[in-house]
Amino acid sequence: QVELVESGGGSVQPGESLKLICKVSRNTGNNCLGWFRQAPGKEREAVAGLYTGDGGGEKLSYYGDSVKGRFTISTDNDKSAVMLQMSNLKPEDTAIYYCAAMRAYWYNCGTWTSYNYFGQGTEVTVSS
Repeated sequence: QVELVESGGGSVQPGESLKLICKVSRNTGNNCLGWFRQAPGKEREAVAGLYTGDGGGEKLSYYGDSVKGRFTISTDNDKSAVMLQMSNLKPEDTAIYYCAAMRAYWYNCGTWTSYNYFGQGTEVTVSS
């Protein structure tokens, strides 16, 4: 079980930055936290995933191909929030962004189809 509440969405111009925050509470063992997005008329797309458990291997963060190098996922010290820093935003980044969680080994945090908890979403619009 976990409760996920997103915030930080808004309207920006191309090239600008935006930071999304997901408050994580009532978390019972879900150690992969991530972000997905869904644009109008399109399927849900994986954005980023992060392993937050103890230990782990050489790769703890995962990104979708369309956001690599522009987006960064992170958590706060007590893992009560997961953030998505988005830079150099493009019109094609326009979507509803959803926080997500699952329980998995560190090397499975990029297995996007396994995420089974989602928040309600926050809307991001990139337009000039």
